[in-house]
Amino acid sequence: MMELIVTARSKHQADTGYTGLDRHGLQASIGITGGAGSAVQPYQACVTITNLNRTPWSGVIHVELPFAKTDPRFFLPAFMYGRNRGEAPQNVPNEFPRLREGNPARPSSPWWMVRSDRLSHPAALVYDNGKVWGLCASPYFISQAGVKSQWKPGAEGEFCQYGGFTCSLAKGTVGYTLGYENAPLLFIKSRLVKERAPLEENCFELAGSESVAFTLDLYEYTAESELGINPALEDIYSRYHQPPRPGSEIRRAAADLSEAIYQYAWLPEDRSYTTFVYEDKETGGYRYNKIISISWTDGLTVATPMLMAALRLGDEPMRGQALSCIENIIGNCMNPASGLPYEAYQDGKWSIHGWWFDGMRTPGHSAYLCGQALFYIMKAYEYEKRLKHVIHEEWVDFVRRILPVLERSRNADDEYPTILSERTGAGLEYDSFSGTWILAAIAYYSWLTGNRSHLDSLKRSERHYYETYVKRMECYGAPLDADKAVDSEGILAYIRAVRYLHALTGDELYLDHMRDALAYEFTFKFAYNSPVKVPPLSVVGWSSCGGSVTSVANPHIHPMSGSVVDELYYYVQQRDDPYVRQRMLDTIGWGCQTYNRYDREFGHGLTGWMSERFCHSEGLVTETYSDGSPASTWFCLMPWASASIIEGLVGDYWEAEAKNSR
Repeated sequence: MMELIVTARSKHQADTGYTGLDRHGLQASIGITGGAGSAVQPYQACVTITNLNRTPWSGVIHVELPFAKTDPRFFLPAFMYGRNRGEAPQNVPNEFPRLREGNPARPSSPWWMVRSDRLSHPAALVYDNGKVWGLCASPYFISQAGVKSQWKPGAEGEFCQYGGFTCSLAKGTVGYTLGYENAPLLFIKSRLVKERAPLEENCFELAGSESVAFTLDLYEYTAESELGINPALEDIYSRYHQPPRPGSEIRRAAADLSEAIYQYAWLPEDRSYTTFVYEDKETGGYRYNKIISISWTDGLTVATPMLMAALRLGDEPMRGQALSCIENIIGNCMNPASGLPYEAYQDGKWSIHGWWFDGMRTPGHSAYLCGQALFYIMKAYEYEKRLKHVIHEEWVDFVRRILPVLERSRNADDEYPTILSERTGAGLEYDSFSGTWILAAIAYYSWLTGNRSHLDSLKRSERHYYETYVKRMECYGAPLDADKAVDSEGILAYIRAVRYLHALTGDELYLDHMRDALAYEFTFKFAYNSPVKVPPLSVVGWSSCGGSVTSVANPHIHPMSGSVVDELYYYVQQRDDPYVRQRMLDTIGWGCQTYNRYDREFGHGLTGWMSERFCHSEGLVTETYSDGSPASTWFCLMPWASASIIEGLVGDYWEAEAKNSR
């Protein structure tokens, strides 16, 4: 039978160590009441902690589940994947929590403790030696008539106290805490890290002679790979799920978001959309941050969804604006030396020197931006042809000329590079998931044109990315500003790639791989609505469920996963999968409630405005109001963020909704 280790740290002790409960005047009673330890029938451990003292006790109580340690890979969803690349060199400017044995330098540690709302699901799991171990428990406590109890969806009571989750490579344990610590470090974002804080408001308090009871779900079952954690997470989702708050209906949301970009974010002299729009309180007008690129935060990731929205809404001026951006990029961005598009534009010049450039290890063209740009050119082509009956053959020619350069860049593992030479187009740097955007672009091109000449190489590359990254639940190296931290962005490209490989071949293998990739994305997607305590999110009743955490380095919720609603819908059209369907509905619902549905709903901006940064946890807050008080979102319009939601709302699911409403 599974055994638990229970220790505590008092608010008043001089050191930071956790010691046995008897030293604190506390007592634990543990009983296993049922279950089988499986993914869907975990053991039920009923734990009661009693304060034997007549005086109050305040601190953090730590319950750990030990396992037979060989070579563990930990999974605390949205926080820890494997070891968060603790095995890789860490001398990089962006820090994120890494697991490494011994006494490593910052930011690595052999153990981590974190507040529960940094995890998308309230669970700490580990895969080792063909088995999954782990635990699940309520992310926070509520109070009813002065009695503390674990929260579950539907339970009534006043928010009382967050819990926490832990993992230890040194001891071979995963754990749960009453009260919490962010230790040994608190990562607010990749370049803002704080040391371990004293025990203050993060303490759990027990009055003299008071007891508190709680339940832990405990797991111990066999699995063939790291993918074995997903059945447990699916079951946990079913028990803790809360839908997002009601938002706008789909057509209204698409119109609000696209109209705001059309009205406030267009730069006619640059034939592009700005990346940030701020209200200028001194002039009463607007300020722009013009970090123009062909994709990823700008360019085609805005223009193509705007074109799709214009076609759906019958808005010709909006369509003309989007076409101007697309045609400007296609007509002017090419680097003749490499045969690849330049990614950045500033002061009338195209180059590789985008805002991300000084954070790169190797200068050159970015596979992420290049592959993504080609994908969105093809999507714009498809929608113009399908909905407007206009064929832009020159767009296909542009993509066709670039594909051979990208195909030649694959290495012996059939992996596409993350960086390509500005001079020759050759691959310079690999070991990164960002090349899946090239995979997605070529698969989409092949399906759209019927050209199957790339199919064999596509299959080989897909197999490599699946075995190396997806199967290990550790996809890293997509966004250029995260120093190859584990992220959720790259999987969005892979999901698109296997969708079109399935459409090309009909091979069920690609639906299997798509399901695994979706499961990985869902680990970043909140299952419940964390109780946010900082405005404006706390004031509007904003929901975290359906939003995805960007990476373990930049751990706020952002809207990029809204862009794959088409792929989620494609999957559930192929297979009857209620879980994926509900996750799709969460994604759509989240997008329809996460923007200004009326002027200043989120404390800034006009109808249709939204930013990219939503701080579901108080430990992420960096923005402030004018009086210096903390704010849980950025105060700006960010077109790429809005466009991610727009893309999901006006794609194929739009047509299904239209049919259902008739």
